[in-house]
Amino acid sequence: MTTTGADHATALTGPWWWSRWRSAVLDVVLALVSALECAAEGIPFARDAGIPVSAGVVFGLLAGSVLVLRRKWPIAVVLVAIAITPAQMGFLMGIVGLYTLAAAELPRRIIVALAGMSLVGMMIVTFVRVKQDMARGDLTLGDWFVPFAAVATSLGLTAPPVLLGLYVGARRRLMESLRERADSLERELQLLAERAEERAEWARGEERTRIAREMHDVVAHRVSLMVVHAAALQAVARKDPEKAVRNAALVGDMGRQALTELREMLGVLRSGEAAQRRTASVSASASVSASASAAVPLAAVGVAAAAAASRMAAEEEGPWLSELEVLIGQSAAAGMVVDLSVEGAVRSYAAEIEQTAFRVVQEALTNVHKHAAGAKTHVRLAHRVAEIAMQVENEPPPEPASAGSAGLPSGGNGLVGMRERVLGLGGVFVSGPTDAGGFRVSAVIPAV
Repeated sequence: MTTTGADHATALTGPWWWSRWRSAVLDVVLALVSALECAAEGIPFARDAGIPVSAGVVFGLLAGSVLVLRRKWPIAVVLVAIAITPAQMGFLMGIVGLYTLAAAELPRRIIVALAGMSLVGMMIVTFVRVKQDMARGDLTLGDWFVPFAAVATSLGLTAPPVLLGLYVGARRRLMESLRERADSLERELQLLAERAEERAEWARGEERTRIAREMHDVVAHRVSLMVVHAAALQAVARKDPEKAVRNAALVGDMGRQALTELREMLGVLRSGEAAQRRTASVSASASVSASASAAVPLAAVGVAAAAAASRMAAEEEGPWLSELEVLIGQSAAAGMVVDLSVEGAVRSYAAEIEQTAFRVVQEALTNVHKHAAGAKTHVRLAHRVAEIAMQVENEPPPEPASAGSAGLPSGGNGLVGMRERVLGLGGVFVSGPTDAGGFRVSAVIPAV
């Protein structure tokens, strides 16, 4: 809540109906002055009315003290002031009562009616009094002075407090409206900040997932092939030295390729981090906190990881569907029997479509190496009018024990990553075991 809102909420600390002690003290002082004024004016009133002076004084004290209720019942105060106007007392109470009445949140018709009654009453009383003074010879002015004095006096005692009260009341209502709008705006800002934090947290989670998926797709396949070749090398090292040499060369090639891809990814991440730090340092010179400037936004890291995982797609380096034969050749060199069939006219697609299709086939072959080593695998690619479809299906492994012979770990993220990639492009992804005991991965990606 804003400061003004907090002050407004904690302002009701005065006694009874007063909002503040200062207001209570002011009203008590005004009521005391009004009571003394009415008591003094009650002396000539008692003499003219032929009643005891003490009764006039007591009447004046009681009537003037009504002003203490001006904030609680302003209408009653104005009615009392109008009622004692013929007794020529309560001028202070009338002025203050009219001001309070006009400043209060009351219907305008009530304010106009009471102000008109006070004006007419004051005009009549002043007219009669000035007429009497002129009849007694106290005033020697012309007859024109009687109505002039009545109108001027009534307007002077009625119009200023009413106009001032209307202005103060309008200003008070405007300030309250502005305060409420400020409080409402701050609540909305707090709500927006909470939603922004939720969106930022969701974005951070999405970027973490994206980084994990990209690193998994980039490294897992080649490392899996390295483990498969290493297992084959261990098995044939003594029986077939030439094959062992070939397997060792393949392991070395796979390792170098994996290191190259890791180096590319780390290079992009570091370059992105350096750029973000330079940007943050510039922002720090514009009064941004040092802790915020030292941190690298996770979104930038996710973008960098995606760029590295796609082998610098901005430089048109792939991977592309044209590299599927090389990918299948690597799996065949590791001992897998792979059958590739392509339907439809081969054409090029958007970079992210070709990269996603390539990664789906790559991860599916990696899963075959992990869970069904030695199983025959069929890779089907279909180029259609508005979509591209791919399917990787493996038969049951020749020996049940061979599925885990290479000792490849499985984190369970391969299928999840493939599904996220395909669904992110508006495609359809289906995976599951076949009736023959194998496993099938199918994906359809819109080509437009």
